[in-house]
Amino acid sequence: MSMPELDLKTLTALVADATAAPSMHNAQPWRFRFVTGERLLLLRADLSRAMRRTDPGNRALHIGCGAALFNLRVAAAHAGLSPRIRLLPDADDPVSLAAVQLADADGSGPGEDDLVRLYPEIRRRHTSRHPFDGRDVPEDVRDTLRTAAAREGAELLFPGIWHVETVLDLVRDAESRDALDAGSREDLDRWTRLGPEADIATDGVPEYAFGPRRRDGRAPLRDFAGRRPVADRGTTTFESSPHLALLSTREDTPVDWLRGGQALERVLLEVTAAGLAGALTSHPLESGDLRALARDPVAGHGHVQMVLRLGYGPQGPATPRRPVRDVLDVV
Repeated sequence: MSMPELDLKTLTALVADATAAPSMHNAQPWRFRFVTGERLLLLRADLSRAMRRTDPGNRALHIGCGAALFNLRVAAAHAGLSPRIRLLPDADDPVSLAAVQLADADGSGPGEDDLVRLYPEIRRRHTSRHPFDGRDVPEDVRDTLRTAAAREGAELLFPGIWHVETVLDLVRDAESRDALDAGSREDLDRWTRLGPEADIATDGVPEYAFGPRRRDGRAPLRDFAGRRPVADRGTTTFESSPHLALLSTREDTPVDWLRGGQALERVLLEVTAAGLAGALTSHPLESGDLRALARDPVAGHGHVQMVLRLGYGPQGPATPRRPVRDVLDVV
C-alpha cells in the first residue's frame, strides 16, 4: 500500500530548516533530492563547495551535512513525521550521504518528543563571534550537553584548565602556519563576503558576522577579515579564560563524521535552549599533527571533530542561506 504524497509546502519547510545548520565557512555543502513516490529524501554532498586547502578529505563537509541531517530530523518530528535514516546508503556513490524515509509518525519513533522540543532553537541558533562574559557553564547544563552528544554516538568533553591551554596553543600554532603560507587563506577568501556583496550573499560569511577584532583575550577565533579592511568593525577585549568543549567520535570514518555532525547540532540546539551562545573552531583540527594533540590524553577518547567555545553573551547575527529551490530537486 503506497503512502500519501508529501505536499511541496511541507517538503520545502523541512529542507529550509535542515539548511539552517552550520557548515565550515557557511559553504552549505549539501543538496537534497526528493523521490516523490517513495517519500524518500536523499542528502547528497555538493563537492563544488568543498574546501580544497583546509578540508581535503571532506571531513568538515560531512560534519556540516550531518548537522543539516539532524535539523531535518527535528523538523520532520515537528511536522508529525517519523524520519527513518540510512547513512551512506549507496557504497558506490560517495556523495550519497543519507537516505531519509519520511513516514507518518506513529508514536514509536525514539525520542520524537525530545526532537520536537528542540525545534524552536533551529532558527534561534547562530554562531557568535562576540566576547562572552566570565560566568562558567553550570554543571547541570554541561551534563545536558554531554548527554546530547552521547545520544548521537559522540563524546563531549569539557577539558581542564591545563588542556584548555594546550588547545589555545594549537590555535596559535595554526594561525602562525597560516601567516607563513600565502595560499592558506584560499578557502577563507573564497567564502567571505565583503562590502556590497555581504548584503546580497546567500552563502559564505558576510562581514556583518565577523564580530569585532580581538584587542586582548584568548578566545579561539578565526579572523575572517585578515588584513582586509572592514568598515565599522571595531576592536574589543575577549574573555581571557574561554570555556571550551571538545566533540569527539570513537572512530574517524565518513559515518563517524556524519554522526559527529548530528551530535554537534544536537549540542548546539541544547546550548541555545539553555540561553548560552556558542561558536565553533576547526582551525587547530585542519592539520593532522595539530589535531592529534587536541585530544585530552587523560580523559579524551577517539578523534576530536570540533572545538566549541561556549558562554554567556550576544547571539550572533543570522548568516545567509541559499533558497530551497537552489538545493532541492524533486523527482
